[in-house]
Amino acid sequence: MEAKMIVVKNTNELSPKELIDILKARVEVFVVEQNCPYQEVDADDYNDLHLCLIEDKKLKAYTRIINKGDHITFGRVLVVKNYRHNGLGEKIVAATIDEIKQRFPNQPIQIQAQAYLQKFYEGFGFKPISKVYLEDNIPHLDMRMTF
Repeated sequence: MEAKMIVVKNTNELSPKELIDILKARVEVFVVEQNCPYQEVDADDYNDLHLCLIEDKKLKAYTRIINKGDHITFGRVLVVKNYRHNGLGEKIVAATIDEIKQRFPNQPIQIQAQAYLQKFYEGFGFKPISKVYLEDNIPHLDMRMTF
């Protein structure tokens, strides 16, 4: 059995298969599962970092990292449905935070978290900086981690 591997690539470094696997997983989770028709693939996808947890040549978890200039953000956090409830969500978020700290030292990290995940992100050191609001009809809140 192949060990879990974290792969980080800019969009233009992805192979066509890697890009399709990522976009397929994102649409499955954020459009189909969450029944949320929205522009899932957006302008940020042209020049962001894709962090993938791969095992047995299969994408199991994913995030994307975006440099916003005054802060770094990450989102599209997902674990592929068949691999949930195995701690991969914690692993992919921890790996994402580590990657951000390495590439963008001392930059604050600010995210738009789904409100039901507030405690999950607080466990990593994020603090809420907004009230809950609707984004694409899903309750979210802004959270920030500073160093």
